Amino acid sequence: MKKNKLNVIGAIILMLFAISCTNTAQNDGNETIPKGKLFIVGGGKRPATMIQDMIRISKVDSSGYIIVLPMSSGFPDTAAFYGMKQFKDHGIENIFSFNMQTHEDMTDSKIDSLKKASLIYISGGDQNRFMEIVNNTAVYGAIHEAYLNGSVIAGTSAGAAVMSKKMITGNEHKYPEYTGNFRTLEANNIEIEEGLGLLQNAIIDQHFVWRMRMNRLISTVLENPEETGIGIDESTAILVEGNNATVYGNYQVIVLRHKSKETKIVNELLGAGNMELNVFLPGDQFKITE
Repeated sequence: MKKNKLNVIGAIILMLFAISCTNTAQNDGNETIPKGKLFIVGGGKRPATMIQDMIRISKVDSSGYIIVLPMSSGFPDTAAFYGMKQFKDHGIENIFSFNMQTHEDMTDSKIDSLKKASLIYISGGDQNRFMEIVNNTAVYGAIHEAYLNGSVIAGTSAGAAVMSKKMITGNEHKYPEYTGNFRTLEANNIEIEEGLGLLQNAIIDQHFVWRMRMNRLISTVLENPEETGIGIDESTAILVEGNNATVYGNYQVIVLRHKSKETKIVNELLGAGNMELNVFLPGDQFKITE
């Protein structure tokens, strides 16, 4: 009898040791590796195949549910309607919208639901508006928890911009009147604020080729040389799984890297050597960091 008890105790000790080793491997360097994925859309129209890809990747056609967050939009009810419709048109009914504008809207039940969503979809609009609402709130924490535990976090346009830790706001310090044109490569011009930080070591730009935003991304990468610059065109997306990205949709993704990490500034003009540019097509894959 004593021998059997000792065998059981020994088995339990070995099991606990194995779990401990697994946890240590997953959290080596105090870094938790998210189990979730990011589906980052460059804005514009979402092709039917792209919606089908989001449904397939998040598996909401068989279980779980989608939550649409429309707070980037100045017309959140409209953004919520169309954000939900794109999935309903493909037969998905397990979908909800949480327009959480104030702390009073961020109820415990909504936060709990957000943490457990299979797919969280952030609408387009103004990335600054979204971050002003969710930063330092339970919504911010819930999105991160969902991503760590295996959810797909998707966003289009402004919802794409918020994915990175360093977020392009769309504003220029030196040319405060917004025109949508980025005509210069000047130091201290492109405004960067804090985003959700789901995507580390990269900065997202959207509507990229269609709106000719190359100057903006070049300037951003020159002044943030440790970051990979990723410009996603309209009707195009990247699926991020860990350090790997795959291009989905119709058009191109441009990736900029500042290989030398040395930027020159002369008369407020930015310059550098050894910049790397890659143009990726649908189906192509690339590393976020090399």
